[in-house]
Amino acid sequence: QVHLVESGGGSVQAGGSLRLSCAVSGYAYGNYCMSWLRQAPGKEREGVVTFYTGDGSTSYADSVKGRFTISQDKNTLILQMNSLKPEDTAMYYCAASRAPLGTPVSRCPREWADFTYWGQGIQVTVSS
Repeated sequence: QVHLVESGGGSVQAGGSLRLSCAVSGYAYGNYCMSWLRQAPGKEREGVVTFYTGDGSTSYADSVKGRFTISQDKNTLILQMNSLKPEDTAMYYCAASRAPLGTPVSRCPREWADFTYWGQGIQVTVSS
């Protein structure tokens, strides 16, 4: 059983930076699609960035391109968030699903319900 635990959230002023981590345990051999999703109050949960562990390919939402960067350090998925805006305020979640070798990142899950494993979420608040 794969477990995901997020850390690193908090409050920051607009223009600031935060670094979120998703620690993965119970990691079974194979490749995974891993994503950060977020949900702001009163809004639908949305995908922020997707990462395919097989080849390190990534896919970013237009709203975060050039500001957010995803990376992997051993069993931790890291989301570096720079130039934060008030509209980035949300609960951020890490999610993962097994994926066959050679999966294009465009074929990774996009919806929350399509993932197999989820973290508990962590709050990010950006003040203006």
